[in-house]
Amino acid sequence: MPHIAILSASVRTGRNSHRVALFFQKFIEAQQLATTELLDLKKYNFPVFEERLKYQKNPAALVLDFTEKIRAADAVLIVTPEYNGGYPASLKNVVDLLYEDWHRKPIGIVTVSDGSFGGTQVITSLQFSLWKIRAWVVPAMFPVPKVQENYDEEGNPTNKEATEKRAKRFLDEMLWCIEAKLRMQKQL
Repeated sequence: MPHIAILSASVRTGRNSHRVALFFQKFIEAQQLATTELLDLKKYNFPVFEERLKYQKNPAALVLDFTEKIRAADAVLIVTPEYNGGYPASLKNVVDLLYEDWHRKPIGIVTVSDGSFGGTQVITSLQFSLWKIRAWVVPAMFPVPKVQENYDEEGNPTNKEATEKRAKRFLDEMLWCIEAKLRMQKQL
């Protein structure tokens, strides 16, 4: 069974995107699609890094722990809010920290906003950064509009049936990418 790290990118007080990260963790495990681990950047509370991990002389244990969890994952599902058309500094911080560890890693993008566009403006900037470091961005996206109306604080969707149907289609694409990568690794 594949292993997916779910990266909850917001560190803000009162954040709403974390609701969607909780939903995906519960849904993936309930459907037995993969094992998961929730990597909450708010709990990690990383400082702004001055250098990539590979150049750090004495990286903190928490940084090494986070890095190992990303490396061990078959894919990463990034759940990010949209802040003024971009993604949070907390996410950019860890993307740049682990440069090589993203190479050919399947990455699913879930965008969240409290408005009606579901964070879709953030997709292009995040995709571009991930492409530059040679991550494999899953073609399917999962935008979440009006998150505060559509998910409660525990990650339960208000329209469970429709949300789970959308999530299954999105995750099927991600699981296909994981399987394709595993098959390619066997051939190399």
